[in-house]
Amino acid sequence: MKAIWNGEVIAQSDETISIEGNEYFPPESVNEKFLEPSKTETFCPWKGTAEYYHLNVKGETNNDAVWVYKNPKPAASEIKNYLAFWKGVEVTP
Repeated sequence: MKAIWNGEVIAQSDETISIEGNEYFPPESVNEKFLEPSKTETFCPWKGTAEYYHLNVKGETNNDAVWVYKNPKPAASEIKNYLAFWKGVEVTP
């Protein structure tokens, strides 16, 4: 799977985990140079608290386009530190 935004591959892996229609990428498969921490957090009743990142690519910013569960609830432990994408990020095989 690949995550692409603004013409750049943000993440690429054959080891993604699919949950609720989202592909979660292992942390080592994500190019961190495109990530900027966000102060946004959301809560999922069964996964826990998600933390967000903005994407910065070629001088453009996509706010809160990436999320991660750094301390998920036990039911979602398999996606700990895995990153997922939305807000126009194309995720394709």
